[in-house]
Order: sequence, then C-alpha cells, then structure tokens
Amino acid sequence: MPILTLRDAATGATARILPEIGFNCFAFQAPVAGHIVDVLDADPAFAAGAAKPSGSGIPLLFPFPNRIRGGRFQWAGVDYQLPRNNAQGHAIHGFVFDRPWRVTEQEPCSATGEFQLSLDAPDRRKLWPADFLIAVTYTLRGPALRCDVRIANPGSEPLPWGLGMHPYFCTPLAPTSRREECLIQAPAGELRELVENLPTGRRLPIPPALDLREGVPLGGLKLDDAYTAMRVVGGQIQSLVMDAPAGLQVTQTTDAAFREFIAFTPPHGRSVCLEPYTCTTDAVNLAALGIDSGWRVLASGEEFQTWFELRAGLIVA
Repeated sequence: MPILTLRDAATGATARILPEIGFNCFAFQAPVAGHIVDVLDADPAFAAGAAKPSGSGIPLLFPFPNRIRGGRFQWAGVDYQLPRNNAQGHAIHGFVFDRPWRVTEQEPCSATGEFQLSLDAPDRRKLWPADFLIAVTYTLRGPALRCDVRIANPGSEPLPWGLGMHPYFCTPLAPTSRREECLIQAPAGELRELVENLPTGRRLPIPPALDLREGVPLGGLKLDDAYTAMRVVGGQIQSLVMDAPAGLQVTQTTDAAFREFIAFTPPHGRSVCLEPYTCTTDAVNLAALGIDSGWRVLASGEEFQTWFELRAGLIVA
C-alpha cells in the first residue's frame, strides 16, 4: 500500500501515514539529544494492510469513539442498528479508521487527508443520521507532530458526533530500558464506572492504584479504564509517557475539547494507549438518558476545529 512519509530535513524527524487505512499515522521517529526515538508502536504487518486496523499507530475514531451498546441507538425518533464489529457484540470505533481517505494536500513536512461519509463510504451513509466531512492535517516540526482536525456538516440534517484518538505509545522509549520502569501520567479527576467496558453513567473516585495524576509505573499494570474530569490548564490537557532510565518522555497535549480519556494496556505488552476523546464510550445512549457524556451536535453548515500534539523530549524534573 502507498505510504505517505513526512520529513523534517533539519532534524531527521519522520512520520509515516497510511491513507488507505484510516489516514493512520503509524510511525513517528523524533530526534531527542542526538538520538532518534520511536514514539508510536505498530504491528509489523500494518503497513501491508495485514493487521487489525485499530491496533497500530493513531487510529482516528469518528463519528463515535469506542463502543455503542449493541450497535443500537435512537436519534430524532429513528432507530439505528450499526454492525456489531467487536467481540462483545457492540459497534466500535466509528466509520473512518478502516477505510481509505483522500490525500488533498501534501508538503514535505505536512499532509492533509479528508473523508466524507457519503463519498468515501456510501455503503455506511444510512447507518448515521447525517453526512459528515472530517479533514485531518499532520504537521511535523522536529520532535513534535501536530494534528489539526476539522469536522463539518455538509448536509441538511443535524450531525451528532464524538471524536477519539487511539495512539499506541512505544514502551519503553529506548532499547536500553524496560517497560516495567516506564510511567504514565494523566490529569484525570474521576473514573467512569464500567460494566463490561460500557459506562453506567456513574462517576467514581479513582482508587490509588489507578490514579494517574502523579504517574503510575507500567509494571504489572492492566488498564482498560475510562477517566473523566480532566484538569485543563491554559486551555490544554497534557498526558505523559515517561521512560525514566533513558531520561525520555513523550508529551501528548490536546485541546480542552478532549474532556474524556481512556487508558489501555494492550495485551502484547509493546505499548500503552492514552486515548483522548471528546465524549465517553456509548455517549449517544447516555445523552439520551440525560447524562452529560460529551456528545455533540453540529447544525447544517457548521464546522468544529480541534487539535492534538505529540512531542518527544527529555524528562523535565
């Protein structure tokens, strides 16, 4: 499959994107203190299209992240049934992570991909209440990779939506370190109660073993948890992967719109996922119950813009 490669000639940084599978940025090598750090993990077969499309790099999750219970929801008096594409019998991760995107702009250090439901996945158009357009621009500047996202409603009906990023961060960040010595950190104040990976609507205090605010070692940690009440500073939210023995960290900074957060430790043990979402899992059904889930709606002709950034660097004491 054709791979789109971004290069920063001044520093040697590179990023690789697979437009044919969700415009997924599946590799980011960043210069830090004279070394090149592999930031993102990907299945070795991903670039050939022979791996799970949601299991590598940065899958883009839209118009809903994570699960919708049983793939069923109601909107504007209409019942919708989505394909149940996960092992628990739910719909998962939206419509854009596993389909080809169109590359609309390309420069040495940046590229833009677009996906419109009615144009790029017409077989899925009837599965959602409205058409949508999502445009993603990746820009590489030395040790930083920025992603700008534009969501538009090109149709006449209101567009319900949620957006999620699902980055797989390499652990460790250096070949001389061990995964068990890495830490993760995120400014989440509460947990969402989950039953079989679906939120009940209750928000809970975080037990000490799962509290990421001061940093938690990955050794022995098994996570598939939904966090909320993210601390926003200066309109931004930051989470970290830290490789203390190597003195390296990756900082993930997002717009304040990413108010929800999933922490996940894949069973293969090569990476950790710190997933910023604009809404929680099953948000459309929680919203119908009057629960504040982050679910959003764009009117006809409206747009919404947001962003996130990954930056590799030295640990700052």
